[in-house]
Amino acid sequence: MLADDLGYGDTACYGARGVRTPNIDRLARRGLLFTDAHCTAATCTPSRYSLLTGEYAFRVKDAKILPGDAPALIQPGRATLPSTLKSRGYRTAVVGKWHLGLGNGNLDWNGEIKPGPLEIGFDESFIIPATGDRVPCVYVENHRVANLDPADPLRVDYKGPLDDSPTAKTHPELLKMQSSQGHNMTIVNGIGRIGYMSGGRKAIWDDETMADTLTDRAVSFVERNARRPFFLYFATHDIHVPRWPNPRFRNATDMGPRGNAIAELDWCAGKLMEALERNGLLENTLIVFSSDNGGVLDDGYKDDAVAKLGSHKPNGVLRGGKYSNFEGGTRIPMVVHWPARVKPGVSSALVSHVDFLRSFARLTGAAVPANAASDSEDLLPALLGESKIGRRLFVEQAGALSLRDAAWKYISPGPGAKTDPGTNTELGNDPAPQLYDLSSDLGETKNLAAQQADRVRAMAAQLEKIRNL
Repeated sequence: MLADDLGYGDTACYGARGVRTPNIDRLARRGLLFTDAHCTAATCTPSRYSLLTGEYAFRVKDAKILPGDAPALIQPGRATLPSTLKSRGYRTAVVGKWHLGLGNGNLDWNGEIKPGPLEIGFDESFIIPATGDRVPCVYVENHRVANLDPADPLRVDYKGPLDDSPTAKTHPELLKMQSSQGHNMTIVNGIGRIGYMSGGRKAIWDDETMADTLTDRAVSFVERNARRPFFLYFATHDIHVPRWPNPRFRNATDMGPRGNAIAELDWCAGKLMEALERNGLLENTLIVFSSDNGGVLDDGYKDDAVAKLGSHKPNGVLRGGKYSNFEGGTRIPMVVHWPARVKPGVSSALVSHVDFLRSFARLTGAAVPANAASDSEDLLPALLGESKIGRRLFVEQAGALSLRDAAWKYISPGPGAKTDPGTNTELGNDPAPQLYDLSSDLGETKNLAAQQADRVRAMAAQLEKIRNL
């Protein structure tokens, strides 16, 4: 279960006090909570690419935040996490946010949509093509747009308007949620989006019921496959913008839509757990709950995320957040729940999504082709709490590349703003190298590069070596 933009400090089990997350907390209480777990990149497309392929996304030129009409990033024939598990007899499905591209370019949304998830190892898919704030605002089920009326064809373009419909830029008075930056193109459900679309009116999703729709699909997959091995990649939309939770969550917190979206996310986790429990599977099913990157507040809409934050810290004690080179960009909440095998506790092992492929291949006895999952390490003992030893070396990707060597963190020099003007996130870009000792300075407040010149040179060389593998 992969949440979207959920920060290290956004759930109660990781210290949050402004929002209750009883279902996620239950997973943590009965499972293994990781304090040094990471996605590979501080934004969603590259981090999801790494999770499914076992490869750092910086190795792939197009593995960046994609528009909604981008071609498929992972090509058919590539060994992936789902294809690896499928080879061992698992029924595989993806439900939720995709954002890894579809088709081969110039996609006709009114016909067969391929290649996509089904071509890289998933047996079933019910997805949001990109993100909630990008067109097309429709679900794609397997190879077709769900509920599409052939008499009302869907068109998508990221270059310019497709008709004379009002946009968020020309008619802001039509919006129920105003934009703080961008998001001023096609209006869907009273919310401005990135990109332009026309037609497909019967297929357009309802933001208020999106969490229910996706969770129902996830639960249905569990119910239908309860008596066989299965792998479900449940990628929620929450808590990504636009945050427009179901009305029953509107007063779940005092933090406005962002806090309420966390409560809705927790509800989704609870419904999935109920389905497993109802089918006698909760004790002997491996559940991994995590997030695709660090947390962010104002990410393009005026939803009171900053104004109503109070004392809540989305990324806890970490510096930065989504988009940032600092630990808040890639260090994320992660819980492994498997009562039949994993003992409850807390692990400080350095682990990452990129290691899932080789680790779960070992768990299931699957073979990994020699040229696949080049950056994935078999960390199964650490993921199951049988070892305290995780990775020693790990690369984090944001505006620059950073190298973790155990508790040492080296951020390579790079140009760019130090603070993102849109989100007000501290990006950690600097023309000079940065070095932090996370064992004593988790908040990355003391740059030791000048005092540790030899270590900086050694880590810079090591990072270059990894980059060129």
